[in-house]
Amino acid sequence: MSAVMITRKVRKWEKLPGKNTFCCDGRVMMARQKGVFYLTLFLIVGTCALFFAFECPYLAVHLSPAIPVFAAVLFLFVIAMLLRTSFSDPGVLLRARPEEATFIEMEIEAANGNVPAGQRPPPRIRNVQINNQIVKLKYCYTCKIFRPPRASHCSICDNCVDRFDHHCPWVGNCVGKRNYRYFYMFTLSLSLLTIYIFTFDIVHVVMRSVDNGFLNTLKETPGTVLEVLVCFFTLWSVVGLTGFHTYLISLNQTTNEDIKGSWSGKNRVQNPYSHKNILKNCFEVLCGPTYPSVLDRRGMMQEDSSISSATAVSAVSAAPAAPAAPAVSAAPAVSASPSSSSSNPVSQTTKITAPLILNMHTPDDAKPSIAASAEKRTSPKEETPKVLPEADAEASVAKDKAH
Repeated sequence: MSAVMITRKVRKWEKLPGKNTFCCDGRVMMARQKGVFYLTLFLIVGTCALFFAFECPYLAVHLSPAIPVFAAVLFLFVIAMLLRTSFSDPGVLLRARPEEATFIEMEIEAANGNVPAGQRPPPRIRNVQINNQIVKLKYCYTCKIFRPPRASHCSICDNCVDRFDHHCPWVGNCVGKRNYRYFYMFTLSLSLLTIYIFTFDIVHVVMRSVDNGFLNTLKETPGTVLEVLVCFFTLWSVVGLTGFHTYLISLNQTTNEDIKGSWSGKNRVQNPYSHKNILKNCFEVLCGPTYPSVLDRRGMMQEDSSISSATAVSAVSAAPAAPAAPAVSAAPAVSASPSSSSSNPVSQTTKITAPLILNMHTPDDAKPSIAASAEKRTSPKEETPKVLPEADAEASVAKDKAH
């Protein structure tokens, strides 16, 4: 059974390797593990909903109507930064094509030479100089490329990410070159929102306790008690995370570099990306140019797929049939074709009976019947005798004389 090649156009995100998931025709890009992201969204939306339902009506009347307005603006900003971090490309690098990977392998083998059997081959690295500092580029065996400086391979998303910081399950995505600033703004605004809600929860309880007492206030406002507990336990982690990333931004480092101790000062290795100025480092990280994605997720590409001939025939037969030709015009073509009669499984035979010629070898008992049948078939039909006009006239004269 032969195969049939079919070429069709597909979006590039449908054929991208790795363990990412895509939604909205490639516009949304996230990791496969999204359960913690939904928990983050639920905690933020739930806590703010309780705050708007229980505290804001009382505080807007007794303190200022600007309190719920500012809380709403801060809440919308937090959600926007969270979605921008979670749904964007963090800076995934393209993998090498087969011909590029083969060429890189040939270069590595030519540089390392023949390695004796039983010995480990040398590490696949390249040295580049950045700001008078030697930086090593490591080879990725999965993506078949030499990773650019500060890039690393994420084992969860199975992709190399440029300026890889870390994989954050709370946002459901990697944090890298293209979404780090949005991640930092998310943690910073979330810290402010948590402090804001926690503070006005305490103010709300204190103001009600003046008139009703502390215990009666807690019984009347169970939502406030729940908000205080949630904010109290999340405040330390969120504020601490924001402070840690503020420290990294001031040094122009990433979480990955800080954990590995890449620029810890050992062997006189200094951070070649730091400007030795806190403001310049913060300006580069937070206000630098926005880099485009190299994936082109919504671009079109051609895909060649093979299917069996039986499937192709069934697909063709399922298509609507063309209108049949008139039978009158088709009949002469069939009768005129000599090969069409032989291809017809039902053969039609026409019997032609010829007159038998009697000879000396013909049996005597068969001669009369054969001769009679032959005479019957060959004898013409009897004709009615014609009466001439002259005879008709003589017959009429003789009849008159008789009368």
